[in-house]
Amino acid sequence: MVGQGSIAVIGAGVIGTSIACALSREGHAVTLIDRRAPGEGGASFGNAGHIAVELLEPLPSPRLLFGFWRMLTAFGGPLHIPLRRLPAFAPWAVRFAGAAFRRAPNTRALAPFVRPAVGALDGMLRDIGRSDLLRLHGHYEIWLDGSAAAAARAQALAMEKLEVPTLPAPPDLLQAAQRAAGAHAVAGLWFPQCAHVIDPLEVVRAFATAARERGAVFLRRAVTQVTIRGDDLEIATDAAAVIARSVIVCAGAWSAPLLRPFGLTVPLEAARGYHVEMAGACPLVDAPLLYSKQNILVTPLAGRLRASSFMEFAGVDTPPDPRKPAWLRNALGKLGYPVPPGEHSWMGARPVLPDYLPAIGRVPGVPNLCYAFGHQHIGLTLSAVTAGAVADLFAGRAPRADISAFDLRRFG
Repeated sequence: MVGQGSIAVIGAGVIGTSIACALSREGHAVTLIDRRAPGEGGASFGNAGHIAVELLEPLPSPRLLFGFWRMLTAFGGPLHIPLRRLPAFAPWAVRFAGAAFRRAPNTRALAPFVRPAVGALDGMLRDIGRSDLLRLHGHYEIWLDGSAAAAARAQALAMEKLEVPTLPAPPDLLQAAQRAAGAHAVAGLWFPQCAHVIDPLEVVRAFATAARERGAVFLRRAVTQVTIRGDDLEIATDAAAVIARSVIVCAGAWSAPLLRPFGLTVPLEAARGYHVEMAGACPLVDAPLLYSKQNILVTPLAGRLRASSFMEFAGVDTPPDPRKPAWLRNALGKLGYPVPPGEHSWMGARPVLPDYLPAIGRVPGVPNLCYAFGHQHIGLTLSAVTAGAVADLFAGRAPRADISAFDLRRFG
């Protein structure tokens, strides 16, 4: 059992470990609980490593809503919704459609949370002595063939409206990408304010290690339920129960069942992504490279390249689809990358709410039960910002960021 006054964090992904790190730094007694070692479950292990401060707008939009079919894998896109899942997926899709017409206010809520993400992560990694994990090189987006130049101009204009600076990609990079892919035309942009990490798993481990060095305890257990026990909370696990003064649910795509008994509606889906890796391969540039038309992001990590794609709504616990990494390897081969057959691949479940805003707040009527999950494709990006917001919440001080729009009561 954990002593009175402690905070238990359920989930040791990048959100849970960054929160544990921030709270332990402020002198809180923290217990981190997960069925897997830090970073090895959920989406944190295999994400693209891109710190995506350009993603200020939530995904749902009228344009996407009326043209989503172009994103389906049947038409060469990254989106896959198995037919068997349509009945269960439909209510989430209806909420997604409604959010498409609230994009402007949702952007006003999300953008101030995303803009400071690079600086927040840089500061947090420096604080724990692991600034070596972050590269402040921006990222690149390129278009091949077709209307490449027009697409780049349109993206630059869209980013200008969001006050996201871009510059033309350097000619040598464009020529190298064009030559490698055998393309007839190429255009590209550089996003100088973005960044990437050289190993997402090591970032999670670094946060967990720093939390431990400040007195945090890690319990490797599967959590099954949270209940009220007097002034405390009891966490049922596959071993002994854990008693804590406060609990923060950071269990990613597995968070909803833990909050359901407290009357919260949590329309949470798992947007599963896939990656393949190329050990020893040389990058075209030391920064993430997004092939926009192919929906593939290639990131240089320590000793390897990682290529990621897909948004698969197949259910949180469905086995991986072997066709996805096979398609990804084939597409990478066409882009000129050396991808040996059978190279390492991975699938992970990103927790996504239908409005593409995160869930951060307190459970109504249970002020010592909090939550932080649902960061969709930008969990790593928002990890340090979220940790700061939760630390402010527990310190009772004015928040560095407004999180009122992320309260789960928005869903009823």
